[in-house]
Amino acid sequence: MDGFTCDLDAHYELRVRLTNHLRVLYPDEDAALWADRLIVAFGYPAGLARGVRHQDRWDQGDALLITYGGSLVADRERPLVTLRRFLEAHCQGYFSGVHVLPFFPFSSDDGFSVIDYFTVDGRLGTWRDIRAIGERFRLMVDVVLNHASSESRWFRNFVADKSPGRSYFMTASPDDDLDAVARPRASPLLNAVETVAGTRHVWCTFSADQVDLDFRNPWVLREFAHILGRYMGYGVGIFRLDAVAYLWKVIGTACIHLPQTHEVIRLFRTLIEFRDENAMLITETNVPQVENLSYFGNANEAHGVYNFSLPPLLVHALVYGTVRHLDHWLMGLPPTQLGTTYINFIASHDGIGLRPTEGMLTNEEIDHMVETLTDFGGLVSMRSMPGGGERPYEINISLFDALKGTARHGVDDLAVERMLCAHAIMLALAGIPAVYIHSLLATRNDGDGVLQRGHNRAINRRVLRSEWLEAELADAGSETARVYAGIIGLLAVRREQDAFHPSAGQYALTVDDRVFAFWRRAVRARQNIFCLHNVSDETVEIHLDRVNLQSPCRCLVTGTAVADLHGTLTLPPYGFVWLSDRVEDGTN
Repeated sequence: MDGFTCDLDAHYELRVRLTNHLRVLYPDEDAALWADRLIVAFGYPAGLARGVRHQDRWDQGDALLITYGGSLVADRERPLVTLRRFLEAHCQGYFSGVHVLPFFPFSSDDGFSVIDYFTVDGRLGTWRDIRAIGERFRLMVDVVLNHASSESRWFRNFVADKSPGRSYFMTASPDDDLDAVARPRASPLLNAVETVAGTRHVWCTFSADQVDLDFRNPWVLREFAHILGRYMGYGVGIFRLDAVAYLWKVIGTACIHLPQTHEVIRLFRTLIEFRDENAMLITETNVPQVENLSYFGNANEAHGVYNFSLPPLLVHALVYGTVRHLDHWLMGLPPTQLGTTYINFIASHDGIGLRPTEGMLTNEEIDHMVETLTDFGGLVSMRSMPGGGERPYEINISLFDALKGTARHGVDDLAVERMLCAHAIMLALAGIPAVYIHSLLATRNDGDGVLQRGHNRAINRRVLRSEWLEAELADAGSETARVYAGIIGLLAVRREQDAFHPSAGQYALTVDDRVFAFWRRAVRARQNIFCLHNVSDETVEIHLDRVNLQSPCRCLVTGTAVADLHGTLTLPPYGFVWLSDRVEDGTN
């Protein structure tokens, strides 16, 4: 039963699907009983969705803005209200969706150590404010399911040996063989906690304040079924499964990407699709590309996966002026199946992950890039390696500062041009683009934030005053206004082009070592777009014979016509063109 078009009663089919998932996860439990418990916890409305599972839920008009609920502040106004005003004034019609990063009460990591999954942090606003954003944009939220705060009710009950929470958290013995466990941090994996039942060693993948939940307990799964259902009731349609790769643990393994983790994702997909056929799961797995792509499953797990290799490789290309690694990556990037897509991004609230470059950049190249971006004001977060030692895990830096110069010549005055070239590449690639608010607004490194919050990632999580931002946007010559206007203009062009549909064909082109080139094609709409981006600080002459244009084109960005298919094209430093051959309707 691959879709929802069979003749079975929808409720019966939902129960059958959940039972099958649960038999895999909990072979010693009554799977049918637990299926009923999940259905009740999720809280379905009167009618169930009966759509077609394998279908695209997006088009070229879709783009996401990533932001914290408190990224913008104004006097005497809840930050979520301030954010909504900004979105309606400056993002409506350009971004179809908004990813509001964790807005719950938290104890650390700027929201990713959740104290209460059902409450909006009163310092930000209310559920009514979240709903208001969801009325204008597709609303995306985080499900922080790998771990919970050490200050949460669940963990307090764990310490007190009470329910709910008594058996919700992962524990292990210091004597267990944990050498193979994959680590994204350099902090201790186990932390001793004094409970009424004695000393327990709790599992902490990320920090001592973020205690890993134990999904081997089906009651934990039931809690998150309840959480998902509650969020959908508030208008959430897209779920980002935070750090999901580490979800299931088995002592003696790497405790990452385990089969049970993939089964939990398939179960969550079943839960949400029977409530809303357009709902989506996005997996956040900051790992090498082959591992990352496994979360598509057979088009039955994540609807979208983050293209984690893109940010470090694109920054590397622009800082070093060569597309050698970016070309190799694109040539090896498989097309997605119907109903799945890539989430393309360059920057986020986290750093520029380096694990996704494994097998693409050498350690020497990674170390050199780390050194260069450190010179640009960046910081480095490390991770522990199996068997001992540490390696850089991510570079913490604002994208604008990461692109403010080159490895060869240092800081220059071409940061805005690099920013727009980077976003042109992201917007043209197959997939749904996701733009971080601090990239849209050309925000600089926040060194004071690092000192105040005590962690490296704060460098790219600055809080902006609304009145300052409006003044910057009103000044056409400011870096903020130039970057914002450039990205918004590209989004306006993108949404009108069939060949930029997230699932339209994509083919790598080899043009010049300094030019990242690819060809997008919409067969039914009979449109081809040839995307050429100069990633260097040099002027590049391109012989169009290498592009192999088949008919006259016009640049979608500048409007310039290209009639001589065998001539040359000049790209200034960080210049780019999107050449479309659909010129008869005048849309270009």
